[in-house]
Amino acid sequence: MINLHNNPDDTHAYTRRAFMQSSVVLASAALTVPAFIQSSALAMPKPELGLSSIPGVNEDNILIIIQLSGGNDGLNTVIPFRDDTYHRLRPSIGLNANNLHILSKNGHRGSGDLALNSAMTGIRELYDEGECAIVQGVGYPNPNRSHFTSTDIWHTADTTGTGDGWIGKYIDAQCCGYGKGESGTPDGSHKFEPPIAIGRQAPLVLTGRHMMPVSFESPTLFEWAGGRYAKDIIDHHQNLTDSANEHHPDDSNNAFLLRTAMDARIASETIRNAVAAKPLVKYPGTGFAKQMSMIGSMIRAGMKTRVYYASIGSFDTHANQTGTHTRLIGQFSAAIRAFQKDLKAQGNDTRVTTMCFSEFGRRVGQNASNGTDHGTAAPMFMFGPNVKGGFHSRHPSLTNLDNGDLKYTADFRSVYAEVLDKWMGAKSRDVLGASFKHLRVMDI
Repeated sequence: MINLHNNPDDTHAYTRRAFMQSSVVLASAALTVPAFIQSSALAMPKPELGLSSIPGVNEDNILIIIQLSGGNDGLNTVIPFRDDTYHRLRPSIGLNANNLHILSKNGHRGSGDLALNSAMTGIRELYDEGECAIVQGVGYPNPNRSHFTSTDIWHTADTTGTGDGWIGKYIDAQCCGYGKGESGTPDGSHKFEPPIAIGRQAPLVLTGRHMMPVSFESPTLFEWAGGRYAKDIIDHHQNLTDSANEHHPDDSNNAFLLRTAMDARIASETIRNAVAAKPLVKYPGTGFAKQMSMIGSMIRAGMKTRVYYASIGSFDTHANQTGTHTRLIGQFSAAIRAFQKDLKAQGNDTRVTTMCFSEFGRRVGQNASNGTDHGTAAPMFMFGPNVKGGFHSRHPSLTNLDNGDLKYTADFRSVYAEVLDKWMGAKSRDVLGASFKHLRVMDI
């Protein structure tokens, strides 16, 4: 039977209806079968005759998207430790210079007035190596302080928080002709693979009209269900699916269903085999580090996936913030450092750029519970050899506030636009619906 891991809305239900109408039951579907159904039903175009790739699309560059979920406190992540206002408004939770990583220019775009949280030793090392870019004061007009709405805004790159995910729109525009009066063809011969998210649910950022992402928490849960049956059933299924193209026209419903079953089986085996390989470096023993280790293993295995998503949560620090925030930001930093070392050991570091965001920052002043409440602007991080290390944009003023909140100095869509234009080989205006000035964070 088919186990639907996600619950897509009507815009993503085409193939689900096709299954119901076909009267064919597949005992072979993976737990995340909607992703493979979508990728088979509206597949990527074939390379042109004699070519091994799709013209105009750089299939070698990989983007990692990381969300610090809950609203990371940017002011205790990148600390304006010389600013008296910071210490006055945060008398209990403010951090002083004695236990911070003070960031000098060191040949990078730096500032002697800013420092990293003392728990961020790994990211400090990347900063010193020129492989950490910090974009300051990132936000958007008329900020929303709801976790859900603001997350949707970041995921869709639309300040209404509606529509498809911006990576989903990118894949649609680049590969399926969405927005160009074209459509994919269900011939199962795509070059791009669905984006992969580590987690219980597929995030909106990766979801488009034509392709659902693959999502899983653990490789042990991501398996072809047919493997639980008797060997004669497994052998019969393999013979059936492997001969699909020989016995059915490419446009037949049966061929579509058989290819979907075959895709699910093969992708399940590919991902589990990739993740089973021992990493080349030692990762910390945290849940987030495990996510990054799995992504590193999939990249090392040579999978064609171009976008991966991971997250680390519990940044909603309304009370007793200091210990919790220091622990979480330290876990984030240590895992990122291990991941970059892993990529370098693989020889894949120049192929990968990692981008990190949170749905909003925190208010400037602490609250009565020694925590911080929902705010607005916060720093973004980008990692890898292809970023311009150091600081970008301006740090927001701590005195010129918007009702107690920081005023953003960089629109997050400017970062997205540069990633799309310079790293992903797309036209950002086609994806974002408008043009946004680059901040020159990428060094390519």
